[in-house]
Amino acid sequence: MEKIRFRRKAYDQMLDWKNRLADKYALLVEGARRVGKSFLVGDFVSREYQSSIFIDFSHSDKRTKDAKREFANADGVEDLLTRLELLFDVRLVPGKSCVVFDEVQRFPVAREMIKSFMEYGKYHFIETGSLVGIRENVKDIQIPSEEHGMKLFPLDFEEFLDALDESMMKDFIRERFEGRRPLGESLHAKAMSLFRLYMAVGGMPQSVEAYLAAEDHALEAAENAKREILDLYDRDIGKYAKGYASKVRSVFRTIPAELSKREKKFHLSDIDANARMRRYENAFLWLEDAMVANVAYNATNPDVGLAMYRDNSSFKCYSLDTGLLLTQAMAGGPEPDGRLLRAVLHDNVGVNEGMFFENVVAQSLAARGRPLFFYSRADPKRIENTMEIDFLVKNGIKVSPVEVKSANYRSHKSLDRLIAKFPRHLGIRYVVCTADYHEADGIAYLPVYMVHLV
Repeated sequence: MEKIRFRRKAYDQMLDWKNRLADKYALLVEGARRVGKSFLVGDFVSREYQSSIFIDFSHSDKRTKDAKREFANADGVEDLLTRLELLFDVRLVPGKSCVVFDEVQRFPVAREMIKSFMEYGKYHFIETGSLVGIRENVKDIQIPSEEHGMKLFPLDFEEFLDALDESMMKDFIRERFEGRRPLGESLHAKAMSLFRLYMAVGGMPQSVEAYLAAEDHALEAAENAKREILDLYDRDIGKYAKGYASKVRSVFRTIPAELSKREKKFHLSDIDANARMRRYENAFLWLEDAMVANVAYNATNPDVGLAMYRDNSSFKCYSLDTGLLLTQAMAGGPEPDGRLLRAVLHDNVGVNEGMFFENVVAQSLAARGRPLFFYSRADPKRIENTMEIDFLVKNGIKVSPVEVKSANYRSHKSLDRLIAKFPRHLGIRYVVCTADYHEADGIAYLPVYMVHLV
């Protein structure tokens, strides 16, 4: 079966690199495993270049092994590229050809040579990688400065709508957000239904593809694909988190339980009563570097310089993809339960739905390149100083607070207290909820299907 080509926003970023930067910088596309890096890059070079050489260093076939040998045998860059042309039976054309090093972390020698390739100057180069920043993959090489980094995330809601052939709805939602106007009862209901489908299927290309290819678009097909991805991540942890794999696994598997709690902050004592941050810090760093988790930190002052007030000891840990989080949270048997999956679509799942909405917000902000911050303060003596704001987003010289409400969106005591205490700090105030777009008392009530546009 031919793979489905998804319309990805990252394609435009790659075009921008090709037109402006490719003569001086190689493109490094990072992302979690199975997020669609290889397919996107392969599609890009087939459409935008006259010819290309694509070397997948994760393969162990004869040609890949031979390519690795040529890096050692070649007498300089020009000789190496000639050898690769002969090996792959591809003629490279100056200015019109691209060489791709897929999963470059498996062969760091190729990455270290990027400086020499760019100095040679005849062709463009793209690298893809998972776990690129993991210490074991860079400890023996000098990381080149001639790289332009780009991160690839799961499909966002707009990309999901494109995949479902709902581009008209995508454009209408964006138009209404930009005009600060509601969709109206019927279209709002349709948008919420599509968004619940997005949460159930998730944004991992493998899961979306399985859903679209299944007879009658059965959710069970997407669920099986997500289980395969989670199993792959579990194996990766054992293979690459050398020396602390058990700690990484413990953190990763505990994410749903921690997010189900009212305040959602990660408590190491839930893993081990004697756990200390200094023993688990590498586990969180590994999950961040592998891009399978998004970590949000408490900013002790909701001012524009959020990074200056980051408290590393107070944080939340989200899944890279809400569909994967749902699968983690609901796993209870060898086969996916269709009734449970359909309950998600009809707002009848019977669990803390707020955790999935909050994860979607974290996922959306991270995909837009936003560092994740929240504001948490407890003051037993003065209740007006006790607040828990889900997200803080830098907005020019102001900070926009974002509260996430899966129900009872009209009650937001923490947001009210924040507005009263820090009125000069704050930009647009958002409450992300299930209601149609409206504004009241200086607050924008944002339907969750618009959050990717913030």
